[in-house]
Formats: sequence, structure tokens, C-alpha cells
Amino acid sequence: MTGKNQRKSKDSGQERGPRREEKEYDQQIIDIARVTRVMAGGKRMRFRACVVVGNRQGKIGTAMAKGADVTLAVNKAVTKAKNNIMTVPIVNETIPHRVDIKYGAAKILIKPAPKGTGIIAGGAVRVILDLAGVSNAVAKILGTNNKINNVKATFEALRRLKRAEGKKQENIKT
Repeated sequence: MTGKNQRKSKDSGQERGPRREEKEYDQQIIDIARVTRVMAGGKRMRFRACVVVGNRQGKIGTAMAKGADVTLAVNKAVTKAKNNIMTVPIVNETIPHRVDIKYGAAKILIKPAPKGTGIIAGGAVRVILDLAGVSNAVAKILGTNNKINNVKATFEALRRLKRAEGKKQENIKT
């Protein structure tokens, strides 16, 4: 009889192995490319992944990584992106002010928008603003269609945003 009792308690809905944690960050793959390197014995093929992670509450990160196959590259990029998290200032579900940025050939313009507008942006900028938790914004990619440079330019633009409550008025000498 003790054997049956032990079996019941053992199989009574308890999970075996490590518990799965809830995802704290959503992830989105921006670009996957097959890259080759010429070696002495021939060509070595690898995959490069550009990934953006965010919690839709103001925290966002990005990274690129290479791996022998796509899943390895994506997993490495996600791990690196979680280590490069930055905080985006969000005021009334939008950004605090307009920002223009140039990174390489990429030019990005991001403007705040009134409530109910949504994210009006294209390509990588839309994904980044969505994962950052910005609900209303207007953006335009002006320079290049290179996704990686557009991601870097967008992150630089978000990094340059000033917090609304932290603005200090400078004394202007006349």
C-alpha cells in the first residue's frame, strides 16, 4: 500500500526538471544573413543575426552575433542583447521630443505623436519602437535601407532622448 501512496504523490501534477520562467523580454529578429569567410581549405559559411529585445515598458537592447547555424546565431545575439539593455524615456505613451540622427548613411527622424496615432514608421524603426513600449510616434527613415545601420541609428536616437522631468533651464548670457 505504501507503494501506491508514493506513486500517487509522485505523479500528482508535480513537474520534473527545471521550471520554465516567464519571458521577461520579447525578441524580434531584424536581419539574418549568410556570411562566408575564405580560408586556406575553402570557404567557411556562418550565419549572422541582428536581434532586438524589449519588454514593451521602456527597456530595449540590440546585438549581432554569428553562429554555425541560424538558431545558434539568434541565441547568441539574444544573450548579448540582454546584456546591452537601455532605458527609453516614455511620456504619455510617446517620446518626449523630436530627434534627428545620422549614423553612417542612415538618417532617422522620430517625432512624438498624439494619443491614438499609433506607430507610423517603417522597417526596423517600427519594431524597435514597438518593443520599447512607445505606443504613439511618427518616424521616417531617410538615408539608407541597410537594416543594421537603421537599427544602430534608431538606438542612437533613443539614447539621445532627454527626460521631460530632468530638463534644466540653462542660463543664457546676453
